[in-house]
Amino acid sequence: MNDTSIAKALRTGWVLLATSLPLGLTLEALHAWRVRGFLESETRRELWRLAHAHGTLLALLLLGFAAVAERHLASERHAAISRDLRFGSIAMPLGFFLGGVLNSEGDPSLGIVLVPVGALALIVALVRAALATR
Repeated sequence: MNDTSIAKALRTGWVLLATSLPLGLTLEALHAWRVRGFLESETRRELWRLAHAHGTLLALLLLGFAAVAERHLASERHAAISRDLRFGSIAMPLGFFLGGVLNSEGDPSLGIVLVPVGALALIVALVRAALATR
């Protein structure tokens, strides 16, 4: 693999996976130890679960992209697809997580605005990948 955009996607995928999976374990521990700040906010619990799930799945998407891009996608499109995938894969789970920090009951905090921005970047990347398929 001599394409730096693929290498960046691979690295980002592993780092995102290495942060998202322990987040899930942390959420389980917060629940098991009955941490009030976590248990008393249904919004926080839901948003942090969404951060964990999306982070994990999007990390796998990045790893999948890195595995198939060189062979199945036009090389001139690698950089743009990788950039959009990396941005969206970080922005979306980060938005969910930040939305659960300092939230009021029933309403996420301002960090939630990263979610639709990340989702848009992911959609753009997926359309670009579809068009770049050999």
